[in-house]
Amino acid sequence: MTTDASDAVEMRDALLRLRRGTGLPIAFGGLLEAGQQMRISELSGTATHALRSLVVTSGTGLGGKTVALSRPCVVTDYSASRQISHEYDAPVAAEGLRSVLAVPVVVRHRVRGVLYGALRTALPLGGRMLDAAVEAARDVERALAVRDEARTLVAGAGPGWEQVREAHAALRALAGRITDPELRAELLGACALLTPESAGPARVRLAPREVDVLACVAAGATNAVAADRLGVTPETVKGYLRSAMRKLRARTRGEAVVAARRAGWLP
Repeated sequence: MTTDASDAVEMRDALLRLRRGTGLPIAFGGLLEAGQQMRISELSGTATHALRSLVVTSGTGLGGKTVALSRPCVVTDYSASRQISHEYDAPVAAEGLRSVLAVPVVVRHRVRGVLYGALRTALPLGGRMLDAAVEAARDVERALAVRDEARTLVAGAGPGWEQVREAHAALRALAGRITDPELRAELLGACALLTPESAGPARVRLAPREVDVLACVAAGATNAVAADRLGVTPETVKGYLRSAMRKLRARTRGEAVVAARRAGWLP
């Protein structure tokens, strides 16, 4: 299983939510790469890079135990715990971690990654903290499930489908820069030929700029790239994206793109 930039963004966001929800100052995590090995790729609140790129094997250490059991695990004092093996004591000690919790990211009954939260003191991590960490993992699970579905749809659509989406995004961006109303309407009509038939009057209503932003996101653009294409600021892109996500009842960018496709707004 390979990861991409959108997966990394999802993990970083989840670590921030974990820290906010639990009050823990340190969070880190990663997704499984091949077999039963996980690479810690994202750090939040750490003081060193000791944990970055650490490869954790199923069954070893706290995270490996979480992968093997497919359930949350907690230790109050990592280096002294008899509940785990100690292959990773050196990087954990370098970061000064004591109390650590680990929750699995499980998609379709398969562990896809682990989120960790930690303290530098040996204190019990209560149920409220664990619940908040599990909720952060659930957010990642939902996003990965949606992204898996989107990748499956793309794979089944045949060669050239990504080019269709890129062309759709480029046409919409170009239409927004044209002042001639007739020419702009003609371009938007061409865009409509690339999208599925409308789901009917009950479909979610999106503003033109919201569709423009979603089209850029669907083509793989970052907020900065979308802003450059559309001739607006990154903050404006974020505003349109938040609005579209709210209307589509989507929690993430990926969910918003899939929901917009289902509603007939995007190819």
